[in-house]
Amino acid sequence: MSEREIKILSFMTEAGRPFSFKELTRTFQVRREKKDEFKRLLRDLVRDGSLVKIRGGRYGVPSKMNLVTGELATHPDGYGFVRPEGGGEDVFINPRKMNSAMHNDTVVARVESVKDGGRREGRVIRVLKRAHRTIVGRYEAGRGYGVVVPSDERILDRIIIPDGARGVKDGTIVEAEITRWPAKHLAPAGKITVIMGDPEDPDVEAEVILKKFGLPGKFPPAVMHEVRSIPQMVSKEDLHGRVDLRDKKVFTIDGETARDFDDAVSIEKTARGFRLWVSIADVSHYVKEGTALDAEAYGRGTSVYFPDRCIPMLPEALSNGICSLNPNEDRLAMTAELDLDAYGNVKRKRFYRSVIRSVERMTYTNVKKILLGTDAEIQKRYSHIEADLRLMEELADKLKTLRSHAGSIDFDLPEPQIIIDIEGKVEDIVRSERNVAHRIIEEFMLAANRAVAEEFSAKGLPFLYRVHEEPDSESIDEFREFLAGFGGIRLTTGGPKAFQRVLKSVEGRPEERLVNHVLLRSMKQAVYSEENVGHFGLAFPDYTHFTSPIRRYPDLVVHRLLCLLLR
Repeated sequence: MSEREIKILSFMTEAGRPFSFKELTRTFQVRREKKDEFKRLLRDLVRDGSLVKIRGGRYGVPSKMNLVTGELATHPDGYGFVRPEGGGEDVFINPRKMNSAMHNDTVVARVESVKDGGRREGRVIRVLKRAHRTIVGRYEAGRGYGVVVPSDERILDRIIIPDGARGVKDGTIVEAEITRWPAKHLAPAGKITVIMGDPEDPDVEAEVILKKFGLPGKFPPAVMHEVRSIPQMVSKEDLHGRVDLRDKKVFTIDGETARDFDDAVSIEKTARGFRLWVSIADVSHYVKEGTALDAEAYGRGTSVYFPDRCIPMLPEALSNGICSLNPNEDRLAMTAELDLDAYGNVKRKRFYRSVIRSVERMTYTNVKKILLGTDAEIQKRYSHIEADLRLMEELADKLKTLRSHAGSIDFDLPEPQIIIDIEGKVEDIVRSERNVAHRIIEEFMLAANRAVAEEFSAKGLPFLYRVHEEPDSESIDEFREFLAGFGGIRLTTGGPKAFQRVLKSVEGRPEERLVNHVLLRSMKQAVYSEENVGHFGLAFPDYTHFTSPIRRYPDLVVHRLLCLLLR
């Protein structure tokens, strides 16, 4: 935003009332030959929602006119909510007051009433920006025309195809370009641009999800051009200033189907307890700020996983290549080195850029077999790291005990694992196993994440935290009322420990899973924030995400901040 635009908005916000074009030109002493330019400037401010033009050709600041600018989120039942751009309470929009706005459109809404409890209600008065140029959905043929029923149920309008689509069968998934936006008593119209295929085809189904959520497909040419210039081998120059950990027994532990390895671990027994190394792929060395690669990663935000594929945040040459901590290859890493006492308390921590060489690519299944002693062949194959794994199990148990004593809440909610056959179709959905190997990695990653957050918190430096606020009193009261129906289960006061006691009291009981689900729904969602309010669910005063920079952009931001701190 230009300095002049800022001055105009500041003046109008302070004045708190609408102004005509004539009043504004007089106030800002706009010469006659500059009036057209000034009008274009006002038009731009209206277009981006900073100003609103009302009756009589007057311009006003939305917040001073009981107006809210934001994104509309609609519900399949017809109503919606406008999320204010500057934050604050959402505005509820009745189905009759949508004014032809569609899901995810940027709109201006007028607040018309405030209900009990502070809920604001209003109506959409203008659509500033349309979110959808194309719609994916099921084609239905009529007499002389067709209709596209959006796959996303939050898009409430069916798209009329005036002349129909020759050769397209009923039920076929298509993509339609909108040629006429909805208006009062007028449905949107469009034309078929892509015939995607049978909705039962797994590839079509995946493509629909990509379109529905606006997930990107291929990486742009500018990004791939940058990637091709990144070497796929670690050079001597890359090692400058790094701690060499290639003599350590470092290894990764992941699922059988994993292809990108963010984290590797190593451990030693010390006179006073344990020394743990958690080494994370040094993505920040390869993904530099200001590059097309960085902009694309920021836009994607995270990798997105499907049962049979992944939409990666970074191109495969990085995510599965030079950034991935593949076995028997030199890799650049960011390491958290933690000294812990015999009880698992962190007594000293160091952070540094390193070079590692993973000795094994371990799976959760094989680690479980080794620790349980159920497969002699597997134990023999990995005998060189069995002692390390048993030491890791011991430390993980101590870390879990410490978390439990602090009040950390562990939900027992099974995750589904989708089995795909050779044709790419879903064969079965089974309960995903969470074994001792999962717990080892979970505890070590939690410890590393916490250590990094504590380092910044102690120094009072700007940082990106992963925070989880305490549930509000209304949610707690509703959960307490829910528990009353079971008899003998009570929620007392006392922060996360109170919730933890409830979960322990239902362990092994028929209602265990239901109570876990309802409690989880009572909780607020964890979010990223520069303001540290702690992590309620983990019972950690300081927490962040540091351990997955290949697939989460916030972790990459944390790595960059840590590099600045180290320098």
